[in-house]
Amino acid sequence: MKEYRIPQKEKIDLDAFNEPEGAVYTYADYLKWDFEEIVELIKGKIFAKAAAPNRRHQEVSGSIYLEIANFLKGHSCKVYSAPFDVRFSRNPEYSKTDSVVQPDISVICDLGKLDDKGCWGAPDLVVEILSPGNSRVEVQNKYDLYEEYGVREYWVVHPTDCTVLIYTLVEGKFQPSRLFTSGDQIKSIVLPGFSLDLEAIFEG
Repeated sequence: MKEYRIPQKEKIDLDAFNEPEGAVYTYADYLKWDFEEIVELIKGKIFAKAAAPNRRHQEVSGSIYLEIANFLKGHSCKVYSAPFDVRFSRNPEYSKTDSVVQPDISVICDLGKLDDKGCWGAPDLVVEILSPGNSRVEVQNKYDLYEEYGVREYWVVHPTDCTVLIYTLVEGKFQPSRLFTSGDQIKSIVLPGFSLDLEAIFEG
């Protein structure tokens, strides 16, 4: 992959940022931005993440992360929590990479995808914890992105409703599980032998 020198950051107020109609941004642009908010780039469009996830979001995210991290001790896969950049593109040049997202939790088993800036390409498992700040467009675009680039398993966690929906990639398309809730044990095809007690996650 081509080395890229990070340019001087540009301080930008997202509320005042005038995104030209039809504008498509890349990772090269993303590296220059210095928004107060955390932003993601999905197919060239800017999406602001919730400025400060609420306590419930953080508790659930932290609990799931710890369970996965403890399971992975001694395994070759790595787990990362946000903020952690995951870049998607058919071309590794920074000036052509148009999607950079920060999943709440990412599990990567192909360690060749990791570099100092995060992950290049699809994690094996992505966990997104919904918050009031998530827009429907953002959620749909991430679903499409993860499916297109081959994320093998995608968990959507609703911390308020205490539910988890798991999408598994089958022949290039996501297949949804039933809706899991507190009291259920969920398993992962990506991490054989791993199970998660949702009662402990949601009620703990």
